[in-house]
Amino acid sequence: MTSTETPPTAQPAGDRRRWFALAIVMTAAFMDLVDVTIVNIAIPSIQKDAGATFSQIQWITAGYALAFAAGLVTGGRLGDIHGRKRLFLVGIGGFTIASALCGFAANPEMLVASRILQGGMAAMMVPQVLSIVHATFPAHERGKVFGLFGAIVGLGAVSGPLLGALLTEWNLFGLEWRPIFLINLPVGIAGLLLGHRFITESKAPKALKLDLVGVVLVTLGLLMLLYPLTRGRELGWPVWGYVSMAGSLVVFGALVAYERRKSVKDGSPLVELSLFRVKSFAAGIAVQTVFGVALGIFFLVWTLYMQIGLGWSPLRAGLTGVPFSIAVSAAAGLSVQQLVPRFGRKVLQAGALLMGVGVLVYIGESERYGLGIASWQMALPLVVMGLGMGLIVAPLTDAVLSQVPREHSGSASGLINTVQQMGNALGLGLVSVVFFGEIGDRLTAVQVGLAFVNAFQHALVWVAAVMAVIFLLMFALPKRPAQHVEGAPEPDAGTAEQERGTEPASASAPASELVS
Repeated sequence: MTSTETPPTAQPAGDRRRWFALAIVMTAAFMDLVDVTIVNIAIPSIQKDAGATFSQIQWITAGYALAFAAGLVTGGRLGDIHGRKRLFLVGIGGFTIASALCGFAANPEMLVASRILQGGMAAMMVPQVLSIVHATFPAHERGKVFGLFGAIVGLGAVSGPLLGALLTEWNLFGLEWRPIFLINLPVGIAGLLLGHRFITESKAPKALKLDLVGVVLVTLGLLMLLYPLTRGRELGWPVWGYVSMAGSLVVFGALVAYERRKSVKDGSPLVELSLFRVKSFAAGIAVQTVFGVALGIFFLVWTLYMQIGLGWSPLRAGLTGVPFSIAVSAAAGLSVQQLVPRFGRKVLQAGALLMGVGVLVYIGESERYGLGIASWQMALPLVVMGLGMGLIVAPLTDAVLSQVPREHSGSASGLINTVQQMGNALGLGLVSVVFFGEIGDRLTAVQVGLAFVNAFQHALVWVAAVMAVIFLLMFALPKRPAQHVEGAPEPDAGTAEQERGTEPASASAPASELVS
């Protein structure tokens, strides 16, 4: 490794720059989260104003998720190789440009293309968030940091729908839905300037090379799986779609075989397979994937149910989601700081159960009140679901990364985000089956409301089933994250220095010692 690639000297514990850096990367994560939820709440407005079809509406959301999922592992590895700060700045700059293109899109096709670009740029930016946190903060501080991250997730969830609803209703300068993308411009520019000043560069301690064959195989496998799933219903489920999805398994098998050889040959695989020997990482990846499926299904059908099925305005739909988002934010902070250190894995399992119960209550409320349901009648199931989600999102990230060797933090962060986005894209694709598949192709104006209500209830049954699967998968997680095991010594200054230095404390440990 040349001198320019050497990681910086660890920042002193009292250095405020790392907290400024944290605020900047968290703002970028917040912007990404808000962008997803803003788009969901504005979908009916986009459909009406831009004349987008249901297929194009799916692609406005799924196209972003596809590009995001396909590029995340590559983005994480590029950060390890070329510098996490550098890739973060490239990502946030590109995300800002793509947001401008979305805002000025002349037609639905341009909007879909710009959303795909936006997802690709987010794939460069988002993996660096966890990597920068992982490389900047010692282990004993990361619990607090991930608690803040969970609160940001909740805040993004509450801000996105409200902001999207307000911007859509206000119709600023006659731009209709366009300000939901244009609002990213000042935030992105500020993040670019402040990030350049306050974020400290970090790289992998060993010189790595980008695995181009791995990039091609990952991207190809994901597209072969997700593209036919997303467009299958629209095209009448052609045979080539099933062949493509089956073929994706072959591609992923080839990826694993190639990455094993690549790891032995030069130690620079795109996907660090040794990470999967870390029990907490492997189990957490499985949970993240399935959790992404549940979220992908729920949030899209929820928006369509309220605004098209019930005929509510964007603002009313956005305000209806406030109890959910507040519950997520409150539970996320509480779970990492107080509950997980005491109860460990049981907190995440309680979250899965709460989300499942909330979904079942929501089904009951929807059946009971039908088209006459009011926002306050949705509050109870939404609060229960929000509390459950909050108990999962923050501690799960902490648990997955807790035993990951520092030189692989970028790859690990990319994988965490990739599998959740892949699950999210799978969920969005399944909307064609579990939601649109329940709605007739030719409905009168009178039939639309009831058809959407019934389809919403059907989709929620699937979400409840997925939450049951997540609960069972969580038994594979360690009972407690490594830093919360009773009797474990608190890292001292020397350990923290070693963790942030040129060679991580766990880098030379055999794989067997990394397994919980």
